[in-house]
Amino acid sequence: MEQCAYLLTLRTYNMGRTKLQSEHLQKVTIEKVAAEGKCLARVHNKVVFVSHVAPGDVVDLRVTKRKKRHFEAVPTHFHSYSTDRVEPFCAHFGLCGGCKWQHLPYQTQLAHKQAEVQDQLERIGKVALPPIAPILPSAQTQFYRNKLEFTFSHFRWLEPQEVAQKEAAELRGVGFHVPGRWDRVMHISKCWLQPEPSNQIRLAIHNYALAHNLSYYNLKEQHGLLRGMVLRNTNTGQFMLIVQFGQEEPALIKGLLSHLQETFPQISSLYYVVNTKANDTFHDLDLQLFAGKPHIIEQMEDLQFMVGPKSFYQTNAQQAYELYKVARNYAELQGHERVYDLYTGTGTIANFVARQAKEVVGLEYVPEAIEDAKANSQLNGIDNTRFFAGDMKDLLSADFLAQQGQPDVVITDPPRAGMHPKVVEMLLQAAPQKIVYVSCNAATQARDLALLDEAYQVTKVQPVDMFPQTHHVECVVLLELKKY
Repeated sequence: MEQCAYLLTLRTYNMGRTKLQSEHLQKVTIEKVAAEGKCLARVHNKVVFVSHVAPGDVVDLRVTKRKKRHFEAVPTHFHSYSTDRVEPFCAHFGLCGGCKWQHLPYQTQLAHKQAEVQDQLERIGKVALPPIAPILPSAQTQFYRNKLEFTFSHFRWLEPQEVAQKEAAELRGVGFHVPGRWDRVMHISKCWLQPEPSNQIRLAIHNYALAHNLSYYNLKEQHGLLRGMVLRNTNTGQFMLIVQFGQEEPALIKGLLSHLQETFPQISSLYYVVNTKANDTFHDLDLQLFAGKPHIIEQMEDLQFMVGPKSFYQTNAQQAYELYKVARNYAELQGHERVYDLYTGTGTIANFVARQAKEVVGLEYVPEAIEDAKANSQLNGIDNTRFFAGDMKDLLSADFLAQQGQPDVVITDPPRAGMHPKVVEMLLQAAPQKIVYVSCNAATQARDLALLDEAYQVTKVQPVDMFPQTHHVECVVLLELKKY
């Protein structure tokens, strides 16, 4: 099995009482999966975290980081492979920063994610837990994403064989950033995350650019025409393309976009933006609709959701439906409840449960997302939702509760950092009968469960796999008000 070569500086260091002459560790047995998708080994009582290996592998390692309590390392040679391992399907595995678990069988991935949720909730939360339900697998384990972002670079990351040959046919490339390198981009020939014509569109742009000698962005000096691209697709078969340019070149921009419009009629929404800022974030810029409709449509049951160039939508749409069904089932709405949907985004969960509730109040930090949420309610003929924009810790206040009414049920889906302590405090004051907590980070979710433990009991836990081939896992928890 072909492995990556790594060029690293060798040092001398002490590890316990054993002095090693370099950062080479030989014939190390990988013990188990650890945090953030890495695996764990122990050498001379020192914990070593290693990426792109599997439990049972016997490997030589090269240490890349030394910290007080642990080391980080990369494999340089495999003496034997674990029986719990499969051949990675992507040619870029080991160098690209995505899909770090594709060398593990999917059932093994699920088992590790289940164990991760159990460990985080027990070790960090330290609250009474019911039996945790078996993780819900994703029906699709490849080509499941509906959004990908790519970066153009005038000087791409070179493959090990290219470094050895000291030459490369073409230095321009478009792909993903190499892990830990903001200034290096790996050219991607085929990505297995998004269905076609995703790869075809990206490579068509690359080929057109090479044929017409279009400049790629210089990430260090910050100049060049082609800077980035975003591809979005929906389960209704629509595609959106956003091309980001680093400088104003109207004729060149029009030429490329016209070529894409003619070559890919399935692109139903074609945008571009000129970004001359130091960062490549375009959410604060005006995007130009070159051709097609201003949005594409996702379908969930009989609901439609408009997805614009700046909209947030779960990147695994099919599995998002399963996730939202769990949240709706946990809420057990009877039609008379006032529901608060915290961190509502574009109102997907709010509109998904609105027909089972008396009313839904959605709160979100991003004003543009709130406008999308209102538009989605209008699109689906839903008239019992209200949406408000503001910083959650400030917006959710005693005055807000007095004006909008006390919630019977709260659904909260915060970012990875979890809920601010002030938000938790307001939930304790509001005392809804149920809190349905959806999280993409079991560690911060566990922390918040501990804060809510004084008034709430965890009664159901359901892990959901939204991102196959990665270590990420979603978890839905039902909390019910304790009865004294």
